[in-house]
Amino acid sequence: MGRLAIIGGSGFSAIAGLEVASSSAETPYGAASAPVARGTMASREVLFLPRHGSPHRIPPHRINYRANIWALREAGAEQIVALAAVGGVTEPFAPGVLAVPHQIIDYTYDRTQTFYDGGEGEVVHVDFTRPYTDSLRDRLIEAGLRTGMPVVGHGVYGATQGPRLETAAEVRRLERDGCDLVGMTGMPEAALARELGLEYAALAFVVNWAAGKGAGEIQMSEIESNLKACAARVERLLTAFAEA
Repeated sequence: MGRLAIIGGSGFSAIAGLEVASSSAETPYGAASAPVARGTMASREVLFLPRHGSPHRIPPHRINYRANIWALREAGAEQIVALAAVGGVTEPFAPGVLAVPHQIIDYTYDRTQTFYDGGEGEVVHVDFTRPYTDSLRDRLIEAGLRTGMPVVGHGVYGATQGPRLETAAEVRRLERDGCDLVGMTGMPEAALARELGLEYAALAFVVNWAAGKGAGEIQMSEIESNLKACAARVERLLTAFAEA
């Protein structure tokens, strides 16, 4: 079992018990969102990096995804569980649901998508048929079962640009394309992990219905309330995952 790293999303700028392992966030690709933290979870060494910084300050389109993934690999990460606050698009993914997506569709733009952008003198094409590592996905789902917390073990994540939320028409398009969830940070993070040979899976927690799927406009107070409600369950599931 490789060394586990957790990437914290919205609502997870820190995890109790994990301390900063390095005073520097610098990498060959610029600064990571924060220095990598290190600690133990269920007696297992765990690395942690908040993708939005600590405190939360970096919007999705400004995150240095290459630096984050590189920093974790340099710190010894072999497996990554990425936390993601998302909107629910289809019926099974109501607010409060935890999900482990199995596919992703990328709608982002103007983000550096690869470590191999020509400067290294080589072109690399990685297979991305299955963007998430099945063994990690299975263990996350099993951890949910052991803790008595239902986890939807599938879902297509639509990665949008942000930082604004989507229009109702855009969400209808996402649904026609087959998306079940919508978030802003799933890509290029997953592809960069694949390029470095790191196992990668996402643990998504639904904090609102996507635009046009609920009653009225999306309220930030609702998102914040659902974030708080999901946080303890996510940490319990991660602890059970680390124990396995």
